[in-house]
Amino acid sequence: MTDASARVDAWLWAVRVYKTRSAATAACRAGHVRVNGEKAKAAQPVRPGDELRVRISGFDRILVVRQTITKRVGAALATEAVEDRTPPPPPREMTAFVPVRDRGAGRPTKRERRDIDRLRGRD
Repeated sequence: MTDASARVDAWLWAVRVYKTRSAATAACRAGHVRVNGEKAKAAQPVRPGDELRVRISGFDRILVVRQTITKRVGAALATEAVEDRTPPPPPREMTAFVPVRDRGAGRPTKRERRDIDRLRGRD
């Protein structure tokens, strides 16, 4: 189960960062995975102590490899193999409010469009 190194895509799948190995491989190809600050290819080996930055849904997760595993294991064992150093997300009060138009409301009127432009900072 433990090895000196493992492929980065297999490790991300094994510790349940991605649901499928192909999703982990696609993330590596897209440049969403960095190992020790460098963009990682799917076959790049990871070793204990390596720091991974994984971009998932617009946010970076910072993970440190504690144990190299290549097979998908139970959730309890998976948490032992990874150390999550991701900072907590900002509170909801700090994030920007994005107004949403009702579905089926049609095109915005000239006044509504100007209000939208004002909100987006396009005065």
